[in-house]
Amino acid sequence: MNMNAVMFYEPGLIKYEETDVPEISEEEVLIKIEMALTCGTDIKTYKRGHPVLIKTVPSGFGHEFAGTVYKTGKNIENFVPGQRVVAANSAPCQKCYYCRIHEYNLCENLNFLNGAFADYIRIPELIVKQNLLNIPDHITYEEAAFTEPLANVVLGVEKTNIKPGQTVGIIGLGPIGLMFVRLAKLKGARVVAAGRNPLKLRLAKEFGGADEVIDLTKVADPKKAFLDLTPEGKGLDVAIEAVGLPELWEKMIDLVRKGGTVNLFGGCKSGTKISLDTRRIHYDEIKIASTFHHTPKHIREALRLISERKVDVRQLITHTMPISRIDEAIRLHNEGKAIKIALKP
Repeated sequence: MNMNAVMFYEPGLIKYEETDVPEISEEEVLIKIEMALTCGTDIKTYKRGHPVLIKTVPSGFGHEFAGTVYKTGKNIENFVPGQRVVAANSAPCQKCYYCRIHEYNLCENLNFLNGAFADYIRIPELIVKQNLLNIPDHITYEEAAFTEPLANVVLGVEKTNIKPGQTVGIIGLGPIGLMFVRLAKLKGARVVAAGRNPLKLRLAKEFGGADEVIDLTKVADPKKAFLDLTPEGKGLDVAIEAVGLPELWEKMIDLVRKGGTVNLFGGCKSGTKISLDTRRIHYDEIKIASTFHHTPKHIREALRLISERKVDVRQLITHTMPISRIDEAIRLHNEGKAIKIALKP
């Protein structure tokens, strides 16, 4: 049995082609993709490859999706063909050191699932057991597919320990940054969002509920623009970098007050280095956090937030098109014209 799928060959080269439908084991599930979403990580991977996500080539591509159960292994009891489901792109092994101390996002044996830009996808046993969830009847496949990216932000907000009344600044207003804006508002924070793209700045207000937005193309001194919006000009309580550029990582510490927290959330290219002011970090007691990935607990919390429409992710879908138009989808992202593109087989 054949299917169509997007395959990654090398940076800058992907192909939409015919391939075999994956075979499943007795402990696995085959999902018929109903909708997949583009992701910033996909765009980075397209441009430069990815040492964790792409281990061999050609490789399946895409990892945010929702669909219906098409076939189950003979030992599967909790899922049947026709069920509407969403899966995370990994699951912890529950055996390594980090799993034993309940830091599941740092599991040493995370095996990332790729291949969502296709007609079908095979769900490995660990994900079936821990991170394959039923979709509530009242939400769409598009909404459910946001579960995995939102779960990363849920963990990021939890580890940053955002409190009511704090002033939180967020630089980078892609889907992740916009979801940070929304979750920070749900925590009761006053949020200042900064970016360069007019569409994203508008969504920071309309989707995220940002109290203030800073158009970085129109300010001569971004640091002053932030500080002017904080109590007594002392600085942000929390600053979140959601871009993944070393030069921005270095500047984030200048934005927070004494005792402030910086979350360096955006992943930079492997091997890059930054320089930090050690005096500022030590004597001003700056706390630096960096959060990665998600856990089964945060996957479930993300689906709850979507289901209750506390995070109305529908506003982040700017385009819908067939998976066969993946090249156009990537171009729209590169041109800054898209937030999330829903891709349908």
